[in-house]
Amino acid sequence: MTFQELSTNSQDYLKVLWDLREWSDKAVQPTDLARKTGMKPSTVSGAMARLTTQGLVTHAPYGDIILTPLGEQYALKMVRRHRLLETFLVEKLGYRWDEVHKEADQLEHAASDLMIERIDESLGHPTKDPHGDAIPGPNGEMDEDKSILLTAAPEGAKIRIERVSDEDSKLLRFLQQQGLSIDGTATIGKFTPYSDIVTLVLPSGANVVLGASAAERIRVTRLDDGNSPGQA
Repeated sequence: MTFQELSTNSQDYLKVLWDLREWSDKAVQPTDLARKTGMKPSTVSGAMARLTTQGLVTHAPYGDIILTPLGEQYALKMVRRHRLLETFLVEKLGYRWDEVHKEADQLEHAASDLMIERIDESLGHPTKDPHGDAIPGPNGEMDEDKSILLTAAPEGAKIRIERVSDEDSKLLRFLQQQGLSIDGTATIGKFTPYSDIVTLVLPSGANVVLGASAAERIRVTRLDDGNSPGQA
C-alpha cells in the first residue's frame, strides 16, 4: 500500500493517531480515536480493521492501536504537510495562528509532494510551525521534544511557552489577547487546593488563569533548575 493509494480518511486517521501519541504517553484506544475524530466507535473499528490489513497499524479487538513503522512514516508525511502549510499561511499569506488549522486540514490532501517541497524551500526549511510544533523533515526526522505539559510544571516554576495545540482556535485567540505566545515566559502562580486551575504570572505582573483542559493543550520548558529544559 503506497501513500498515494491511501484514501483521505485513512491519511487523516494515521495523522490523528500520531497526534494523540505526541501529546500523551498513554496508549491510544478506539474510544480516544472516536472522541478525537467525532466518528462513531463502529466507524473507527472498521477503519482500524482496514489499516491493520494494509499493514499500517496493529490493533487487537478492544486493545491498543499502534502505528507500524510504515504507518508512522505515512503519518509523519501528513504531519509535515500540515505544519508546513500552517507556516506558509501565517508567514506568506498573513493568516493568524488561530485561523490556519482547518485551512491546512483541507489543503494537505490536495497539495502534491512537489508543492510541499517548494513551500518548504520558500520558507527557508523551518523546523517549527506557528504553534511551536516541530516540522518533520523529508524523511520524517524530528528534533527531540523535551517540553512538558503546563499541568506538570510546579508552583513557582519559571517557564517558557514552547507549544500550543492548534486545534482550539478560541484558546489560541484567548492566549494572544492575554499577551501569551510561543517563546513567551511566565511564572506558575500559587496553586489553589482541590482546584484544576493554573495561574500564569506574566513578566508584566498580569495573571492569566487557565482551566485544566486549556493547560493540557500547552507545553513548556522550565527556565529554572539550572536552565534544564523539561525538568519537572
